[in-house]
Amino acid sequence: MKVAINGCGIGGPALAWWLLHYGHEPVLIEEAPKLRQGGYIVDFWGIGYDVAEKMGLIPEIRNAGYQIEEVRFVDKHGHKSGGFNADVFGRMTHDRFTSARRADIGAALYGAVKDRAEVIFGDSVKAVRDDGSRVSLNFEHAPSRDFDLLIGADGLHSKVRQLVFGPETEFERFLGYRVAAFDVTGYPHRDELIYVSYAEPGRQVSRFSMRDDRTLFLFVFNDDVPDGRTPATDDERKSVLQGLFGKSGWECPQILDFMDGAESIYFDRVSQIRMTSWSKGRTALLGDAATAVSLLAGEGTGLAIAEAYVLAGELHRAAGDHAAAFARYEGTLMPFLQAKQESARKFAASFAPKTSTGIFIRDMSMNLMSLPWLADLLLGGSVRDDIKLPSYEAA
Repeated sequence: MKVAINGCGIGGPALAWWLLHYGHEPVLIEEAPKLRQGGYIVDFWGIGYDVAEKMGLIPEIRNAGYQIEEVRFVDKHGHKSGGFNADVFGRMTHDRFTSARRADIGAALYGAVKDRAEVIFGDSVKAVRDDGSRVSLNFEHAPSRDFDLLIGADGLHSKVRQLVFGPETEFERFLGYRVAAFDVTGYPHRDELIYVSYAEPGRQVSRFSMRDDRTLFLFVFNDDVPDGRTPATDDERKSVLQGLFGKSGWECPQILDFMDGAESIYFDRVSQIRMTSWSKGRTALLGDAATAVSLLAGEGTGLAIAEAYVLAGELHRAAGDHAAAFARYEGTLMPFLQAKQESARKFAASFAPKTSTGIFIRDMSMNLMSLPWLADLLLGGSVRDDIKLPSYEAA
């Protein structure tokens, strides 16, 4: 089958790899003019790690990643107020865990398909017409084309979902937080392989030292954005962050000074996507477009890779019956991912406690993570994936 995949982030190239594996013809379509760079650090483990291993990509991903040694919380003077040794994650996952820039994982996936699949950059799907036997796509720039299937792997604000299923407001569940991120070169404070965070009621800023003298900053805060809107330009994003963190303690004034050196600033709502079905006719959704667990869940990248594996595998098993494949894809993963969403919703508040007391309790509880039984109690449900993926090789 010829399959159009809108989105070349994580799920898109992962799906292309598995479709190629089974003899199909994927076409990747990406709105950005080139592969996206930079971005925030994600933790990578679980079923996504297992699938990446099947693809032979784990050495490359681990080489690009970081084996974080400590998660540290500090007070306004920079003194340690809480935290834990990050080897707890390695113990829980049997050392099948790394942290990497999301874009670096995406680059590994893209590199595995770029010479074997058609890739269209700088374009996006504008209109979809499904006549039951094929999907006709109109693009923003390229001539219209016909495909057997359309897959929306285009993220939280999916264009395919909007065109085929309805407006985003029908499916987005806002969790009450905003997030911003950027990285810069030359920031003077470095704590190698330590993820450092400072919190005030309703807001938190974290930094992580990366290679090549770069430092990543991540801001999480209650929905305090003026007018409730998402700023559209980097200048507006800088203004919002200055207003929220300009009078904060720790290194915040210095971090904001360095913000002018950022090439771009990521800024978005912290939301989940809740749907009763991920498919309609010859169109299906994948990754955050279908079931975003939220950025704060930390596992969205791995889950998108696992979803790609299952979707391609079910298409292979169904031998061209896309309706049966889509139904089994949803039946296999939907209950598991809904449970992940619920766990992430409960955990989100720990990133930006709303009171000083909440920050104190969070920091003290993190100090106790050195106790294995307590670490299992606090993190076990979020780190372990309670699902066994199907095997499709004999299908």
